[in-house]
Amino acid sequence: MSDIIQLLPDHVANQIAAGEVVQRPASVVKELLENAIDAGATSIKLLVKDAGKTLIQVIDDGKGMSTTDARMSFERHATSKIQKAEDLFNLSTKGFRGEALASIAAIAHVELKTKPVDQELGTNIKIEGSKIISQDFISTGEGTSLAVKNLFYNIPARRNFLKSDTVETRHIIDEFQRVALAHSDISFLLHHNNNEVYHLKAGNLRQRIVAVFGTKMNEKLVPIDEKTDIVTIQGFVAKPEFSKRKRG
Repeated sequence: MSDIIQLLPDHVANQIAAGEVVQRPASVVKELLENAIDAGATSIKLLVKDAGKTLIQVIDDGKGMSTTDARMSFERHATSKIQKAEDLFNLSTKGFRGEALASIAAIAHVELKTKPVDQELGTNIKIEGSKIISQDFISTGEGTSLAVKNLFYNIPARRNFLKSDTVETRHIIDEFQRVALAHSDISFLLHHNNNEVYHLKAGNLRQRIVAVFGTKMNEKLVPIDEKTDIVTIQGFVAKPEFSKRKRG
């Protein structure tokens, strides 16, 4: 009997992994926003075109990456978050597996521009379907800009599976709101098809909730600040009389 088990080529493995990481454009938004937060950004811009099918771009003022780190960030299981198994029990970051960028780059055209504070020039890397097209030094601002274009261009069946632009945009906004609500100390900007959807300034949690859901929400909020031996809970709940019964 001949041997039948063999290693998958990297580009095939990346496409399979991409199916687990990237279900829709909102999945890319989640991963890129979380990367920007992990990089210590104080300002994050999200630019989207055609519900993320044409473009998803996240621009941050975080610590940026060296040329070597920029190249390594697209390798599978390459991560700065953990080094040994014990680190898994002390995680304080959003992501740690090193799967996201490799998976995204396998199913899209990706352009990365990044520069750390202590370097004069930044790095510009272009990737298409896991294949590095170019890598150059460029003059760019501190932080990172990552543009994901033509999502699922090489997997038409997955692209056809996407819902209408209205539905996919709703998923993107939901993901943006979740991240923005959890990080009121960071300013966020969301543009869709060159139209400003959100411009959220850094502030406290109440201010962020009101900025996301509108000024009428302010009167509906009840603050919570409870400390016990087991858990500490802080935040807000809405008054029962303002609750609505609806799907979701």
